[in-house]
Amino acid sequence: MKVIYIHQYFRTPQEGGAVRSYHLAKGLVKAGIEVEMITAGNQNNYDQKWIDGIKVHYLPIPYDQKFNFFRRVKAFLDFSAQAKKLLKKLARPDLLYITSTPLTTGWIGLWAKRKMAIPYIFEVRDLWPQAPIEVGAIRNKFLIHYLQKLEAKIYRNALSLVALSPGIASHLRKTSPNSNLHLVPNFSDLQTFYPQKKDPKVLQKYNLSSELTIAYTGALGKVNAVIELLELANLAQEKDKIWQFLVMGKGSAERELKKYAKENELKNLKFIEFGSKKLVNEVLSVSDFAWISFAHLPVLKTNSPNKFFDAIAAGKAILVNHKGWVYNLTKEYDLGIPFLPEKLVIGFKQLEQLENNPEKLLQMKQNSRKLAERYFSKEMAVNRVLRVLDPDKFPANSGDEVYILTA
Repeated sequence: MKVIYIHQYFRTPQEGGAVRSYHLAKGLVKAGIEVEMITAGNQNNYDQKWIDGIKVHYLPIPYDQKFNFFRRVKAFLDFSAQAKKLLKKLARPDLLYITSTPLTTGWIGLWAKRKMAIPYIFEVRDLWPQAPIEVGAIRNKFLIHYLQKLEAKIYRNALSLVALSPGIASHLRKTSPNSNLHLVPNFSDLQTFYPQKKDPKVLQKYNLSSELTIAYTGALGKVNAVIELLELANLAQEKDKIWQFLVMGKGSAERELKKYAKENELKNLKFIEFGSKKLVNEVLSVSDFAWISFAHLPVLKTNSPNKFFDAIAAGKAILVNHKGWVYNLTKEYDLGIPFLPEKLVIGFKQLEQLENNPEKLLQMKQNSRKLAERYFSKEMAVNRVLRVLDPDKFPANSGDEVYILTA
């Protein structure tokens, strides 16, 4: 079988960021499937590389989270157009595996099905256009109507749909009730991320002590609500807590966050430059808690954030600021503390209690690693995608209980 995998933001662990497509594609190659990846890069010309058995085509389309709305839209449209041209030149695949965001990648699937009779599987990472509508990035009612019709058409024409969370799956069932739907959330790389004792050399590298430490490792966009972590750091400093706060990432809200930290003279907070998954693991290794946050919009409750799965693999307790799937898992499996903004004082008191109860904190950390091992390994995710591609050759395995419980 030959699969052309289309992901505008393909990243390797060395590059950092969301590496789901790298691990899935690598797993497909290991299972004997030929995989070519079409993605975008910031280089000036087309490029092609072999990466762990994956033939990767890099289209020259720059993108940065700091781009304004119109520059982002241009990048989306350019990628769709250039991907179609490239598909005409490549050897015909058995199917396309297309992942969002953005929704416009679905245009490629619709075009390939109509013009080349190539079926496609569409993976829904988050809900477009619902997310930009709720954020306020899209307000024109005619554009909203068009995008919602496009969304339904993309889902309806897909051979199968892959949802990354129970909330996304629920939306897909309503939008396209007759589609063949599969749930394959983000996952944990149990080899890269694992529980570690705080290494004195790493503590020294980041100028940290061995005191209680809370880390955020991820995008610093407007929707990530990392400002709430800084507000917690400010409260901790006001109450003379010796807690430490780490923020590792980049994004459009980075300047605003650094301005807040400077204005409030947050001596307990350190910003760390965005880096590879190896560096993320290093930061998590000297942390006790991982902060998982999103802005308080209904659509963002459906997210399946990579940072959560990295953190539970590393055996970190969880602080989550929003209700949704991650919140439910945190409560159900006793992974940490819900830190809802309207209950900041309650969350702070619970954090104080854990500071003085190392046995309970250790149990939460162990619960995180156990959950990652039992339900969310990358090997399980690869097997589920293989089942989507060829259910006869790759039969179902046990281990889906957590999906049933939380769907």
